Amino acid sequence: MSQIKILFFADLVGKPGRFVLSQMCKPLKEKYGAHYVIANIENAAGGFGITPEMCKKIFSYGVNCQTSGNHIWDRLDIWKYIDGQPKLLRPANFPPGVPGNGYYIDEIEGARIGIINLMGRTYMKDIDCPFRVGERIVEQIRKDTDIIIIDFHAEVTSEKQALAYYLDGQVSAIIGTHTHVQTADETVTERGTAYITDVGMTGPHDSIIGMAKVPSLDRFLTGMPKRFTCAKNDIKISGVVITVDTEDGAGVDIERFRVDYGDYPQDED
Repeated sequence: MSQIKILFFADLVGKPGRFVLSQMCKPLKEKYGAHYVIANIENAAGGFGITPEMCKKIFSYGVNCQTSGNHIWDRLDIWKYIDGQPKLLRPANFPPGVPGNGYYIDEIEGARIGIINLMGRTYMKDIDCPFRVGERIVEQIRKDTDIIIIDFHAEVTSEKQALAYYLDGQVSAIIGTHTHVQTADETVTERGTAYITDVGMTGPHDSIIGMAKVPSLDRFLTGMPKRFTCAKNDIKISGVVITVDTEDGAGVDIERFRVDYGDYPQDED
């Protein structure tokens, strides 16, 4: 096998995101001929975190590895679970002593793939440097495989682009997550790193980045805290398909997609 295809699903938001993934993961994997599936799940539980049971169900949909971000600790029951589930990643640049793992090496039909989860620091938590931590882990993983995919969960475009330049040619792909708005800048560099600033959102798009519009708008208008609830309508599943050369780990192609599904079925509540 000279090439593999990796399907990366954008940030899952709430029940609608989990539902559309359950319906579309396997059909899209078949459509694109993907060999491996990654999904960012940090907003799966009503928009904030994930529970152990949700994590297990997402694996059952056909996902091979789950990545996360700043909301990974929002559900306390995940703290213990993540230590025993190496395919559920938290950002690797959290300080030492934090539960879980920030990277994982898996098998794909005779090939090996390394998945790294990193989180940005601009307008986010003041944690360890994603550039230095990422570089150190890449150096370590490259002893076992040249196929390396990074989920960079970050707020600003400049920080994501900077990491892409910093690790250009050393990793197969850098996939931006967190903003829930898909960008149209997918590219493959001359050195063989596939890149997109943000892969988008899997969930309700008749919303403000997945949340019901009224409380979100009220918070902007009043500055007062509001209880956010997940929206339900105009569900879309978003992501990218990355083609990687198994001989040298170079990214060959990246294709973004966003598929309309419809509204969340009432009988699923």
